[in-house]
Amino acid sequence: MEILVCVKRVPTVGGVLTLTADQRAIDTKTSGFTISPHEECAVEEAVRLVERFGGSVTVASLGSPVAEEQLRACLALGASAAVLLETADGVETGPVATAAALRTVAASGSFDLVLLGNEASDTGDYQVGIRLAHLLGRPVATGIKSIVVSDEGSLSVSRTYRGVLETFTLPLPCVVTVKEGINLPRYPSLPGRLRAKRASITRVPVDEAGPAPASDVRMTRLRVPDAPKKQATVLGHGPDAVPALVSVLAEIGVLS
Repeated sequence: MEILVCVKRVPTVGGVLTLTADQRAIDTKTSGFTISPHEECAVEEAVRLVERFGGSVTVASLGSPVAEEQLRACLALGASAAVLLETADGVETGPVATAAALRTVAASGSFDLVLLGNEASDTGDYQVGIRLAHLLGRPVATGIKSIVVSDEGSLSVSRTYRGVLETFTLPLPCVVTVKEGINLPRYPSLPGRLRAKRASITRVPVDEAGPAPASDVRMTRLRVPDAPKKQATVLGHGPDAVPALVSVLAEIGVLS
């Protein structure tokens, strides 16, 4: 089984989120970079499928040359090849341009399955997987948390939507976006890290970032949402607080 996994370099933001002086981007000076948790699970799922059925895993990313760091991290986890769609300036691209660029890789090889994270952790646009599948003319399922390969050369994929388990059968080749929790990603081994450090990464220059945005659509600034206010109420002290506690539990439905 030949599998392509699409990943994106995103900032590792923990704690307070800060913006640049012009309020048009996230300030990443004090943060590291990684790939989204959904994409980590996508890489792990691809490696597991190849370990079971044979084949190879290729990882691809659209971005600046520094995204090579994330591709090598994927190689250390078991991917066998990596492609960097290198943009000239490293400027953030939208889902339309991203899907168009990834199509050049997905259409160039005989990939049975294309895996993506359900959404990137920085933009959360949920669009790239669906747009890529449309460009490739392949069936797609999103938000998947279980993948089973059938003997008939198809996939049985499942997700939970509003408490209901949904299962779809997709013929190969197809596109699937997975969510965090489909598996527990492994830690890279020392031999894997050494192999990834020596591995050659294919670089494909991407001169055009995609269609220019409409003239009437432009970003003014970003704003960090206000932190939710937390308030605690003292119900009482010692045994005197029991009646008030029972009353609160009854109000929220814990007690019948």
